[in-house]
Amino acid sequence: MLDRLFVPLVFIAAIGTGVVGGVFYAFSTFVMTALGRLPPVQGAAAMKTINITVINPLFMTAFFGTALICLALAAASFAWPSVTTARLVLAAALLYLVGCIGVTVLANVPLNDRLAAVAQAEEAAVWARYLDVWTLWNHVRTAASILAGALFIMALTV
Repeated sequence: MLDRLFVPLVFIAAIGTGVVGGVFYAFSTFVMTALGRLPPVQGAAAMKTINITVINPLFMTAFFGTALICLALAAASFAWPSVTTARLVLAAALLYLVGCIGVTVLANVPLNDRLAAVAQAEEAAVWARYLDVWTLWNHVRTAASILAGALFIMALTV
């Protein structure tokens, strides 16, 4: 019974973590590099626009919907009949919740807020540090999301 209820959620979580990881992968591999090649004021302005437009139903559903599914799966993992599957599901869920959601809330969003609040005269100085630090934390989110997806897929195959 538990498998019939939660296996579809594991499948959806695998897709969700992959989608979110793919978005972050794009930023880590070329978007931030491209923004960094722009004059600082233009790069900062583009990032500010991205930070506003990312708050939309499609991305937020993938991002936070996956988190909600991960919470449910983490709780359900304690009742899962297969110990191996339970451990994989719990590890995947925690990896996404801590490495993606946690890092976003504690690192990337405060950096975004700082960039949004800075006066245009200070943007160039803030932008250089923002670019390096934000991208570093985005690498963490990317790896956490993709690895969580891989663990969810492994859980479906054991």
